Amino acid sequence: MAQVNLVDIKVNDSHFAKKPVVPENGIKHVIRNGDVVCHTKNNFRTQQQQGNKRCNDGEHVDADAKSICIRNSFIRRGDADHLYHLAINTTTTDMIATFGDIKYVVLGGSANRMEQFAKQVRRELLLGNHCVGDSQEKPTNFAKGTDRYVLYKIGPVLIASHGIGVNSLSVVMHELFKLLHHACVTNVTFFRIGTCGGLGIPAGSLVITEEAVDGMFRPQLDMVILGKPVSRPAILDQELAKQLMALACHSDDGYETVTGRTMCASDFYEGQARLDGAFCDFMEADKMEFLQHAHDQGVRNIEMESVGFAAYCHRAGVKGAVVCVTLLNRFISDQLTASHADYVTWTQRPGNLVIKFINRQLATMK
Repeated sequence: MAQVNLVDIKVNDSHFAKKPVVPENGIKHVIRNGDVVCHTKNNFRTQQQQGNKRCNDGEHVDADAKSICIRNSFIRRGDADHLYHLAINTTTTDMIATFGDIKYVVLGGSANRMEQFAKQVRRELLLGNHCVGDSQEKPTNFAKGTDRYVLYKIGPVLIASHGIGVNSLSVVMHELFKLLHHACVTNVTFFRIGTCGGLGIPAGSLVITEEAVDGMFRPQLDMVILGKPVSRPAILDQELAKQLMALACHSDDGYETVTGRTMCASDFYEGQARLDGAFCDFMEADKMEFLQHAHDQGVRNIEMESVGFAAYCHRAGVKGAVVCVTLLNRFISDQLTASHADYVTWTQRPGNLVIKFINRQLATMK
C-alpha cells in the first residue's frame, strides 16, 4: 500500500476538499481509493504500518482504536447514506464534526424517558470539573425530522430511543452503527437501560444482565433472511457487567441490584406468560410453573429487547451492557400497581448507574 502524504482532508458535502483540515474532535482521516480511513490524532499510522488488523468482514481496524465492524461491502465512508429513521443524511451533515467524539451510546425504549435522561446527563455528566450545562433546556433532537425515534448528543454520550421489541430496536441499531461508522467513531460502549418484570426480586430492583436469552432460554437471535432461518449469537461484555455491578455494590442507594440472565420475550403478554392479555390459552398453574422454571434457569427478569441488543453489539464488535429496573415481581402480579411517584423514581435508576459509570471512566481519562 502506498504511503499517503495528505494528513487530513474534509468531506465537503458531495466531494472531497483538497485543503487539509483538522476536525474539531481531533480525529485525522484520509481518503484511499474513495474510502475514508480513520485514525486517532495521536496514533496516525497507515494500515500497512499497523499490521492490517481486520474485523471478520475485512474492515480495517487500528490496533489501538477499535472501530465499528460494518459488515456490508455496499456501505462505504464518504458515500451518500440516508439514515432514514433518524432523519440524518451524510451529505448534509458533517458526521465527523457532529458525532466523531462519541464514546458512549445509551438506548432506551421510551422517547420521553430518553429525553429526560438526556437532560439528566447534561446536568450530571462531568467534563473536567464542571457539568455540561443547564438541564432545564430541551436538548437538541437530531432525529427531529422523524417521529420514529429520538436522538440526543450530550458531550461524548449519544442517547436514543428504540421503541418496543427487538424489531423496533434492530432498525435504530443498524442506523446508529452506520452513523458511528461514518463519523469514524472508535472504542464506543453501548448500554440499554429500561424496565422489566422481575422474577423473585422486589419491584424497584436493578438487574444487570449476565446473559440474554430468548423465550426458550437460548442466547441467540433468530431471524429470517432471504427466506432462510439465521441465528446470531447474543453475547454481552462480561467485564463491563462486572464493572457495573462493582459500582452498584459500592453505592448506598437503598435498593437491591442483582446480576442474572434476562429473558427476552417476543411480545408483552402471552410470550411473558401473562394472564391479562386479550388472549390466554393457559392456566395460572401453567404460568407459575413456567416462571419457576425460568427462575431455576437463572432468569431474574423479563423484557423484550436484550437478545437483539446483545446480538447486534456482538456482531458490530462493541461492548454492550443491559441494565433494567423491575417494575413488579412476576411471581406476585402481572400488572403494575405502583404509584406514579414510585414509577418515576424507579425508572431513573438504570440511568443513574450508567451515568456513574461514565463519569468514573471520564475521570480516569483526565
